[in-house]
Amino acid sequence: MFGKRLISGIVLVIIAILVLLQGDLLLLSVLGLVALIGTFEFLRAIKMEKEHIGIICYLSVIGYYILLYFNHQDYFMELLVGTLVLLLIIYVLRYPHYTTEHIAMMFFVILYVGVLLSYVYQVRCLEDGKLLVWLIFASAWGSDTMAYVVGMLFGKHKLPSELSPKKTVEGCIGGIVGAALIGFAISFLYHDNNLFIISPHIVFALIGVFGSLISQLGDLTASAIKRNHAIKDYGDIIPGHGGILDRFDSIIFVAPVVYYFLVWLARI
Repeated sequence: MFGKRLISGIVLVIIAILVLLQGDLLLLSVLGLVALIGTFEFLRAIKMEKEHIGIICYLSVIGYYILLYFNHQDYFMELLVGTLVLLLIIYVLRYPHYTTEHIAMMFFVILYVGVLLSYVYQVRCLEDGKLLVWLIFASAWGSDTMAYVVGMLFGKHKLPSELSPKKTVEGCIGGIVGAALIGFAISFLYHDNNLFIISPHIVFALIGVFGSLISQLGDLTASAIKRNHAIKDYGDIIPGHGGILDRFDSIIFVAPVVYYFLVWLARI
């Protein structure tokens, strides 16, 4: 299992490097595909992947990424309203097959998987985004790796949560410190010292700290959702890791945090 996890992890990192370096349409297309697979995995977990309202959910995610491609995110509210109208039409025509909880869940999936994941692309589109986008992965995957290593070596005090009994306070702290150090190291590759209102070294380290906290929250959120629906993994598309959502659960949470952190601290 560890061998499969290591190999698939290396492959994922290589793909991520190639796609993020290229950016533009390739990155948006890959993220759109990941979002669709993730949407399918989530809908399958709630046994709605083949339902009519599930299809509307897929179409809404596709529509959102088309808006991103044409830089028309300002039409997102219109997309949501149109999605709601279509869902309510199906809700009425198929009554009592669907419930209001089903309708609400469709919106949760669209926002949780489709929209939050898109912030990877939006960070990449920022000024100097070719470098800044790596803060997302430093805060998510870097934090996860450091938390695992520190927890294995020094972990003694369990987190007060039933969601992940193997996680420790020491591992949590290790992930935060590790992500901060990685962010701080990345800051030395950044040369535009006039973009941020404070030192880039401080900005990048702070992003690592808050990104790690949000990353660990995202991981626990995914665990809670899976427990609610009695599944171990969202899928098995990534050997040793599970499904797309099992690997990208922390990225989904971290990406928007990094985006807004960068925007708020930039001189814009």
